[in-house]
Amino acid sequence: MAVSTNARRWIGLIAVALGVALIVVDTTIVNVITPSVIDDLGINSSQAQWIQESYAIVFAALLLVSGRIADLRGARAVFIAGVVIFGLTSLLAGLAPNGEILILARFLQGIGAAAILPTSLALLNTMFTGPARGQAFAVWGSTIGAATALGPVLGGWLSEHASWRWAFGINIPLVIIILVIAVVFLPQSQRSQGRVDGMSAVLSIFGLGLLAFGLVEGRVYGWVTSKKPFSLFGGTWDSGLSPAFVALMLSVVLLAVFIGRQVVISRGNSKHQPLMDVKLFSISSFRNGNIATLIIGLGEFGIIAVLPLWLQFTLNYSPLEAGATLVPIAIGSFVASGISFPLSERVSPLVLVRIGLILEVVGLAGLGLVAALTDANWWFIALVLFFYGIGVGFATSQVTNVVLADVPEEDGGQSSGIQSTFRQLGSALGIAALTTVFFSSMGSTLHGKLTDAGLSGADASKLSSAVTDSAGAAIGSFASHPETAYVADAAREAMTHAIAIGSYLAAGFLVIGVIATLLIPSKPNAQEQLEKPVTVGGE
Repeated sequence: MAVSTNARRWIGLIAVALGVALIVVDTTIVNVITPSVIDDLGINSSQAQWIQESYAIVFAALLLVSGRIADLRGARAVFIAGVVIFGLTSLLAGLAPNGEILILARFLQGIGAAAILPTSLALLNTMFTGPARGQAFAVWGSTIGAATALGPVLGGWLSEHASWRWAFGINIPLVIIILVIAVVFLPQSQRSQGRVDGMSAVLSIFGLGLLAFGLVEGRVYGWVTSKKPFSLFGGTWDSGLSPAFVALMLSVVLLAVFIGRQVVISRGNSKHQPLMDVKLFSISSFRNGNIATLIIGLGEFGIIAVLPLWLQFTLNYSPLEAGATLVPIAIGSFVASGISFPLSERVSPLVLVRIGLILEVVGLAGLGLVAALTDANWWFIALVLFFYGIGVGFATSQVTNVVLADVPEEDGGQSSGIQSTFRQLGSALGIAALTTVFFSSMGSTLHGKLTDAGLSGADASKLSSAVTDSAGAAIGSFASHPETAYVADAAREAMTHAIAIGSYLAAGFLVIGVIATLLIPSKPNAQEQLEKPVTVGGE
């Protein structure tokens, strides 16, 4: 029996959503399985760090290039290629005999992820129009919110009941399902003429890669002066300047050159074609929407990086229990997706973004209050995270819908790559800001409590550094000895104070995000509009 065009695109959406779920889960699941990986492979702390972060760095570095390739080769083809790469590299990660192979697999996984994310956006933007587009993006955004929350609980369960290798192995059957649906149901994508400008690609990859590295590693290596040597694959670089600071400075230079080159090429003063066509930023919804995306990213997911630490080391949750506590975020995201279907016919995507951001602010401010003013009862935590999850489900999906709404179809891959880059950089900035504030606040608060208890400044600094350097894991060892139990109690209080401060800071970023959405036009400006071709399966 033939499947209608309308049904085919909704079935195709399943492949797109599952593809996005794959790459988001693999961003968060590794944080939980790392202790098991260290025990099994006997790796050092530097290797463990690279297993966690190499994926995110490569992912961010390649988004612009993969978006441009999607315009030239078709979003469908690049999406399928990304899924294949992700599946093969997941298999390599699951079978890795040592830390070096696992790090390599994570680098390569980042390539697959960078091919999947922008093409998923480009596909949805061409497959759906009208209210259906808002509904499709609601599913896409809810998938991101749910996968972010489910990664830790899945990793915790696998660590306790199976093997860390299944954190990568479970990707294989999902990849097969995605490929079958994608090949059968995703429509062929429009292709543009031209080729990738090699110089722009090099500048983009190294500029964004170094920027992501600096933001991710700043707290570890120091923001200006070096806190410890930088090591990778046996090589060590030890200098007075932090490698994160050097990376950030180099990224500023490379990205400045990159932007200058894009301006020249976009004006037609070169035989090359732009990797990032700056004329797209003449579209108000695209320009201001990306600014809002960057600001929203600052507050949206940074708290997820530190919340499990508080749950485990202050409230004594197991990794599985800590992960399960984040499940209300996923439930809230799915609720938002269901609500979005009837609302999308009566409420504009921009209004849904603002509603979502306000709910996120309520959830984060509530989390701060729960941490600071109550005994942190699980039900209170679950309730505020549920509201936060509803907000994520609304805001994450619909801000993308707003950003891409007025972009011509032939620029869908490039514009999706740009939007994905703004999203990833906002997230990286937010995580850098939240973790820095969290650990700085925890360290200074703990130091003050210990000096108030009669310890010398030197002893207080030594103990507070032990807690912050271990990300709170040292609290358990202090608690196990009666003579240092008071240090554990003070550290728990300091961590609770830090999670409250972090929650309020994230909420503040999102308030600025709400203000930023006021710059986005409610309706497209007719002078900015470029006529868009009829899309596949249009309304």
